[in-house]
Amino acid sequence: MEDAETRERIEETVRTILEGSNMDEITESKIRKQASTHLGIDLSQPPFKAFVKQVVQAFLDEKQNQPEEQPQQEYDDDGDLIICKLSDRRRVTIQDFRGKTLVSIREYYRKDGKELPSSKGISLTEEQWSAFKKNVPAIEKAIKKMESRNI
Repeated sequence: MEDAETRERIEETVRTILEGSNMDEITESKIRKQASTHLGIDLSQPPFKAFVKQVVQAFLDEKQNQPEEQPQQEYDDDGDLIICKLSDRRRVTIQDFRGKTLVSIREYYRKDGKELPSSKGISLTEEQWSAFKKNVPAIEKAIKKMESRNI
């Protein structure tokens, strides 16, 4: 194989590609092709191919041994877990109400420096949430159909 500088460039390029890739979709062959294009070196030759394989395996081993970073969870003033903010005033939270877990999609308002849930919204039980989630593709299909009529 080439000199140490070339090896270093190949390793750096392969690692950069790996960092920006979806691990469920990328293959070693795709990585080699991308790195070849980027570096202007044919990495399909046996010594290069073996080196790329070694870099990929080392990368995967490192990732497997790293503890996964937990995203920072945010809670509202009532202690409910905020899943996402749909707008300034609307959000999706998970809450425990009388021993039941609820998915709450509601509007909030400010009072005395606190953000409080309004009566405008809906709270779904786990069963209701599952039924809703199962029907999301049908909802999306209906939206596309309506949008195509409006064009």
